[in-house]
Amino acid sequence: MYEDGAVDGNASQALCLANPPESLNGSINMPSLAQMTGSLHIHQFYIGKLKAKQEQLFDSDPELAMLLDNVAAVLSEHAEVLAGDIADKECDD
Repeated sequence: MYEDGAVDGNASQALCLANPPESLNGSINMPSLAQMTGSLHIHQFYIGKLKAKQEQLFDSDPELAMLLDNVAAVLSEHAEVLAGDIADKECDD
């Protein structure tokens, strides 16, 4: 985000993904089980990528390796919550 409040393209995309989708009548649409499962797989894919890169950089750039480890930890927390939501949704169905 810029000082004038404008949002660059990447931040705009992130904001769109962070906000729940709304239907045309303004109600919030909950994601389907398939969408949630797909999101979990994407989380797991990127967690693996981050951990692999973190291991590669551990000796040459420890600060970047630590940053990647922190990002992987945050994604892991999101994945755990998502897995719980999926389990709850599967029980409801």
